[in-house]
Amino acid sequence: MKPGKTGVARIIDATQYSMKGLRAAWRFEAAFRQEVLLLLVLLPVLVIAELELSERLLLLMSLLGLLITELLNSAIEAVVDRIGPDFHELSGRAKDIASAAVFIAICQFIVVWVAVLWPL
Repeated sequence: MKPGKTGVARIIDATQYSMKGLRAAWRFEAAFRQEVLLLLVLLPVLVIAELELSERLLLLMSLLGLLITELLNSAIEAVVDRIGPDFHELSGRAKDIASAAVFIAICQFIVVWVAVLWPL
């Protein structure tokens, strides 16, 4: 068995795969595009608002957490769809659970942003 790449070569390959994944998510996933646009719209708030560094980081992490969750949801949906178009209870359950994760990430995002910005 041929060993895989190591060191810098592995990091370069992994980065290229990650960029390929981000391009695929942008191209094929409307929800991902919407959430990236939300990030771009809200980034100025992180710069303009009078916030502590910890508050800025909390707001940013809640946005990035939403994007991460959406990417994982999209990956699960792609794998399930790859298996076939026929309905299967476990396939439906996997998609529903992944969707629930996105829902919780959205709720968390809203709670964090309201909690941090409401007093302003």
